[in-house]
Amino acid sequence: MSCLLTCFSSCCASLTCGLCASVASGISNRSARLAYCGLFGASLILSWILREVAAPLLEKIPWIKSSGTHPKEWYQIQAVLRVSMGNFLFFAILALIMIGVKDQNDRRDSWHHGGWIAKMVIWLLLVVLMFFLPDSVISVYGILSKFGAGLFLLVQVIILLDFTHTWNDAWVEKDEQKWYIALLSVSVGCYLAAFTFSGILFMWFNPSGHDCGLNVFFIVMTMILAFAFAVIALHPAVNGSLLPASVISIYCAYVCYTGLSSEPHDYACNGLHNKSKAVSTSTLVLGMFTTVLSVLYSAVRAGSSTTFLSPPSSPKASAGKKPLLEAEELEEGKEKKKEAEGQPVSYSYTFFHLIFALASMYSAMLLSGWTDISESSSLIDVGWTSVWVRICTEWITGLLYTWTLLAPLFFPDREFF
Repeated sequence: MSCLLTCFSSCCASLTCGLCASVASGISNRSARLAYCGLFGASLILSWILREVAAPLLEKIPWIKSSGTHPKEWYQIQAVLRVSMGNFLFFAILALIMIGVKDQNDRRDSWHHGGWIAKMVIWLLLVVLMFFLPDSVISVYGILSKFGAGLFLLVQVIILLDFTHTWNDAWVEKDEQKWYIALLSVSVGCYLAAFTFSGILFMWFNPSGHDCGLNVFFIVMTMILAFAFAVIALHPAVNGSLLPASVISIYCAYVCYTGLSSEPHDYACNGLHNKSKAVSTSTLVLGMFTTVLSVLYSAVRAGSSTTFLSPPSSPKASAGKKPLLEAEELEEGKEKKKEAEGQPVSYSYTFFHLIFALASMYSAMLLSGWTDISESSSLIDVGWTSVWVRICTEWITGLLYTWTLLAPLFFPDREFF
């Protein structure tokens, strides 16, 4: 009987090892990017959990408590920043290792796709080691994370602009009436949604009986930007389109909402203050969702294309569509094409991991309310710092989009994408 159990255990162990090997092989060959996204998602979940439950535990750790007595919110921020710092270091190290990876024979190529058991162990060790660092080091990381999060928001905006141009050009290139009708319908729908939502913001964040001039200014500026986008894009001298303008308009309206909803819960002009916890949770979920989507799209789109920041209609993006090779050069071109096709991937490893590193900083700021401990610990991403970060992001979005429309008029002999 014991021999039978031993044999059964050995079979189970061998099957488990085989399954792990199969999974690791599958990740290595086909879904490395999804695996990195899964690891990033695990760090978000861990940060969220530790933010809620780790405060009593951190209060008992001597090297964390050594700086004096702190409120509960301080320990929650410490937990989030320590997980974020471990995640940031993991992806930053990978980005440094992957610099210059071009050749399929480069050993670092296999490091990117394989070694998942070792990577998971290293990631876990880095996260654990962060809890042994003094709080002064974590405070410095918190300051740096504000700049890194701002850079990530800028990348988000640029990728949104790239996405809208790509979407618009994809439908225009079909050159069929139904696609033009769809283009117009989506554009009008987005504009109606943007202005309707702006009107709702007036009701929510400009309650009667209160002087809410700042909120009114934010909302009016959002409506002015939306109107200006349409006027500039449809001007005969500008090679623009209504679809990108409408999508950017509704995005600006959404960012304005997130900024206004992040106002302190005791601020009289925040009409949602009675539901501040629910709003905070919904804002967090939306923020995390958009963060994951931004990481996925930016890592795949920007890392895999040499025309990042270029709409497909730009000279740089469309260069590959032109017959640049003459007949006598075709043979040489075929040889180069074969060499290029031998590469297992075409995206930039360094940029791929750098996006995840910056996203780790941004998610830490989102969960910690930009390291502001003045608000209740039950609220997430609430405070005047969050408000101004969102509003400035909206304005920068508007400026960048306007620049993409007007820059070719001022400098017609230069490429801007």
